Amino acid sequence: MEASKDISRLIEIMAALRNPETGCPWDIVQTFETIKPYTIEEAYEVSDAIERNDMDDLCDELGDLLLQVVFHARMAEEAGEFSFGDVVEAITRKMIRRHPHVFARSEADTPDAVKKQWDDIKQAEKPERAERRAARGISEDFKAGFLGSVQRSFPALTEALKLQERAAKVGFDWSAPEPILDKIEEEIAELREALASGDHTKVSDELGDLIFAVVNIGRHVKADPEQSLRGTNTKFRRRFNHIETSLEAEGETLEAATLERMEELWQAAKAIERQVG
Repeated sequence: MEASKDISRLIEIMAALRNPETGCPWDIVQTFETIKPYTIEEAYEVSDAIERNDMDDLCDELGDLLLQVVFHARMAEEAGEFSFGDVVEAITRKMIRRHPHVFARSEADTPDAVKKQWDDIKQAEKPERAERRAARGISEDFKAGFLGSVQRSFPALTEALKLQERAAKVGFDWSAPEPILDKIEEEIAELREALASGDHTKVSDELGDLIFAVVNIGRHVKADPEQSLRGTNTKFRRRFNHIETSLEAEGETLEAATLERMEELWQAAKAIERQVG
């Protein structure tokens, strides 16, 4: 079987891999649950390639993410639920329906107007979706309440951001970033108290409150907390790598180096970044 730019070839490959008699032993035994972590991982790797502006990697990682869609669709088809074609039809129908300003008549002519229109159409779709779920015997309990539309499966930082955005739609929000800084200081004080108490459960709880408040100020200043933290992670990697390579050049190892020496090299890495920046 040869490679091809036609999506049907990828679908054929997945069908061959899942063939119970002649397929791949690993692919055959996979389920939605076992594949789910790989799907999430591939989405993060796409994000990483974008962050590094590596177009070769991005092309490759998008292929890996597409494979996840094909994999899930194949398993659903085997179960008699839906096929890859149904997935494509569903998303094309949704995109046409939610973009009347492009495919029909609409007065939405600004990004904000388009976003509001999208949210309104999405809201209008909910009764139909609930009816379909009810017909299949699927409970809606997990989506109860105003915040029910925010998925619990999101990474914690993203879930916090979306919960705050959702609550803000009905006015439950800070009016400016400055009061949130006061809230952060309050949460830090409470975390200090928890640390002094030695109560691990309380420490964990207060740490969560602090992180939630930090996410909130990021939202107010339009700095996505997930991307901000990823940027800091990249910076940490870069500076720590400077420590490691500097020690190696001196014939030393990370394990043998003192904290004082590593901190000295960390500050040197920061100074280099300031000069370059």
